Amino acid sequence: MNDLQLIDWLTVVGAVLWGGVAGLFVPRPAYRFCVDPDEPWTDRCPEGHPLGGWIGLARCRECGGRRGRAYGPSTLLVSLATALVCGALAAATGTRPELAVWLLLAPLGVLLAVVDFRVQRLPDVLTLSLAGAALVLLAGAWAAPEHAGHWPTALYGCLALGGGYFVLFLISPNGMGFGDVKLALGLGAVLGWYGWGTLLLGTFAGFLFGGLYGMGLVVARKAGRKTSIPFGPFLIAGGFVGLLIGAFAA
Repeated sequence: MNDLQLIDWLTVVGAVLWGGVAGLFVPRPAYRFCVDPDEPWTDRCPEGHPLGGWIGLARCRECGGRRGRAYGPSTLLVSLATALVCGALAAATGTRPELAVWLLLAPLGVLLAVVDFRVQRLPDVLTLSLAGAALVLLAGAWAAPEHAGHWPTALYGCLALGGGYFVLFLISPNGMGFGDVKLALGLGAVLGWYGWGTLLLGTFAGFLFGGLYGMGLVVARKAGRKTSIPFGPFLIAGGFVGLLIGAFAA
């Protein structure tokens, strides 16, 4: 194994460790964000004890003894998922500067997917933060040497995908929520970094995953044709697949 291969392996290992640690802190905000529309964010554990802050492990120290009782989505599963996502992104991207952007945004994407899947809601504070952070961080990556993307295309992708989803929302507001439109801004920026082909691929994959999931529910008789399903997790999954292919091909 030469030095470059060693660096690549260490990069992947470091990304996996980062994802695993970052994933430990996703369940707490996920629990707090998982409320019905127009309700305030949860500020108490399931037993009614007050929760302070958004950062920290999803445990209530007033429940279940010294370590506290866990609440929210499974910390282990979320941590493993975030670690796998970060490791895959590192393997596809290598040591290029945009990898730092993907690793910073990955836990936010996992958080959005968890919240939408549990309560079919994409909070503005998360979707708009994703879009703003993606554009700002990618501008920094564009200024660094050896990057493989193009920041203007990321900006155009943000506007194009957000605009396209907005048109779909106007055509069928029952089929697509406005939260999906705001999520599309961030996904468009991330996918647009590697060009229009990556943007189209990631968008198509998102619709494909969502369609297959909905079809599976109908076949299993767990949903009807008019049943509402969370679309955000599949848009994020499609964006992830498109980003992996775009990064690997760049």
